[in-house]
Amino acid sequence: MISFQPKDLSTKNLHAYLLSAVAPRPIAFASTVDAAGNPNLSPFSFFNLFSANPPVLIFSPARRVRDNTTKHTLANVEATKEVVINVVNYDMVHQASLSSTEYPEGVNEFDKAGLTMLKSDIVKPFRVAESPIQLECKVNEIVKLGTEGGAGNLVICEVVKLHISKDVLNEDQTINQELLDLVARAGGSYYSRAKTGFFEIPKPLSSLGIGVDAIPEEIRNSMILTGNDLGMLGNVDALPTPKEINTFVEEISERYPNIKGATHREKHKIAKNYLSYGDVSSAWKLLLS
Repeated sequence: MISFQPKDLSTKNLHAYLLSAVAPRPIAFASTVDAAGNPNLSPFSFFNLFSANPPVLIFSPARRVRDNTTKHTLANVEATKEVVINVVNYDMVHQASLSSTEYPEGVNEFDKAGLTMLKSDIVKPFRVAESPIQLECKVNEIVKLGTEGGAGNLVICEVVKLHISKDVLNEDQTINQELLDLVARAGGSYYSRAKTGFFEIPKPLSSLGIGVDAIPEEIRNSMILTGNDLGMLGNVDALPTPKEINTFVEEISERYPNIKGATHREKHKIAKNYLSYGDVSSAWKLLLS
């Protein structure tokens, strides 16, 4: 492993390391207008959700590392205190990327990127009609983190109206993540498509899980089971009873005829397979048999 202190790296190299390390990052496709009402559109990957009550988003139009200049978006939110954050999905990611081109002031990036301006209900900036979720926001505060190239400017926005396409909703009105098909930014020219990388991890129990430290040492020190496997095993509030274990072993004896005489290593391999399907209960019964 190589180690650095930020002061020992050029801003360009530090910036590149950080963008690759902290990834993927959601994209704020920020629509603003200047004081004269001229529209502007630009994507920002220094962005996230920070509060639900009040509903607050923060994105950061950082000063350019190259020449310490700032984007028109920053000047616009300083002047008008309004912005629309549009999410970026796979169908529009190339258009969003095109809009990041440094066009001269006054050029309409909606037109350059071939995107449709949609009038907002509360704020002046237009929404991106092609975006499946659009968030109209008032800017509460702008926090400047520095004056040199690479310094961020935290635009703290409060959502005043949400617009969600019916095309990405389930029957119960929740958002279907696969249909939403979001994309995110990584280092260099890399993006990430969320739809192809989704997997589920059950949240820790509302009751107390036993924890990895309560797993028997022989299992905890397994050469087969990984840290992730142990994390799954530790997220149960009680171990199976001897009766449940015996019943389970009898049930799988036809599939695994030698299971009763299997070694720890053999049991760990089979248990790992159960865990790969999220079947923690069967894994535990096998490991404790």
